[in-house]
Order: sequence, then C-alpha cells, then structure tokens
Amino acid sequence: MPQFDNLIGLLGSRSFSTIWFWLVLIGMWSVAGRSVLGIPTEVLARARASLAGDDAQGPAVITLLDWLSLILPRWQLRPREGAAFLGVTSFLMTSLAVLGFVFWLEMAQALTLLLLPFWVLFWMRVRLARRLVPLVHAAQEGRAPVSQAAGDAARAMVWHKRFVTILSMIAVAVTALWGALWTVLHPVGF
Repeated sequence: MPQFDNLIGLLGSRSFSTIWFWLVLIGMWSVAGRSVLGIPTEVLARARASLAGDDAQGPAVITLLDWLSLILPRWQLRPREGAAFLGVTSFLMTSLAVLGFVFWLEMAQALTLLLLPFWVLFWMRVRLARRLVPLVHAAQEGRAPVSQAAGDAARAMVWHKRFVTILSMIAVAVTALWGALWTVLHPVGF
C-alpha cells in the first residue's frame, strides 16, 4: 500500500486500472437512473398508465402528485443559494479538471470524469423541479385539473429521464475511452 504524503500524492494514484473505479462509475449511474428527483420510476409508470387509461384522477395519479409535493421543496434553491452553490461547485470542478488535465494527475482526471456529469445532472434536476413546482401548486389550489397537472408533470419527468439516460451513456463512454487511452499510454502508471 503506497504512502500518501499529501493531497497531490493521493490524486496521482491509479484509478483507471482498478476495478473499484469502474464499479463506482457503473453503480452511481445505475442508482441515478432508478428515480426521477427521488421519485421511483414505478410511481411514474403507474401514473402514466393511469393517465393513458380511463382513471385520469385515480390513486396512481394522486400518488405521483403527493410524491412531487413532498420531494420538490428539497430541490428548490433561492437565487443566493443557487449562485453560491454554483460558484463553489464550479471552482471545485475547475480545480479538479486543472489538476487532472493540465498537471496530468490520474486520480483528478478520474474524479473529473466521474463527478462532472453528476454536477450537470444536479442542475438538470434543479431545473426540472423549478418547472414542476407551478404544476403541483396549480393542482393543489384547484387552478388546474389534477389529471392535466399530473400529465404535464409526468411528460416533463419522462423527458428528464430520457436526457439522464443519454447523459449516462455519454459519460460512461467518454470515461471508458479516456481510461483506456490513459492505460495504453501509461502502462506502468506514470
């Protein structure tokens, strides 16, 4: 086991040639694809089936709106919070990218390729939540029919899920290609 004298030594360790990195990458994307904003895909599928059938205001539709009313407050950022979070995370992602792709530290490259798509995914989720909040409020206050609000929410969530699937495929493909290229160019690790 190598001794790490400092953070730079840790960031320079092997990543692309270990099975753990690839298990973490696949596991994180597998977990990210199982829900939309923390709402299980089964709830969404049942609500969509109910909306397509004759039960447009049935329990599956109400369940989806209940889930949304509970989950959406967690994804709302006020402008100052959003700006601060964007600034801090942008700084951290840029620092990792510079360490990885300017100073050629393998661990920093691996972390950048692992975390950057999830950073994009986080902002996609915040954007989706911002779009869904008015729909849920309109249904709760009676300004829109429950079936219409749930239908619009379900459509937006399905599109979000499709974009997440595309993002995950691109992220895994780019990481695999870069990892293979790094391993070929650096067979002994440096």
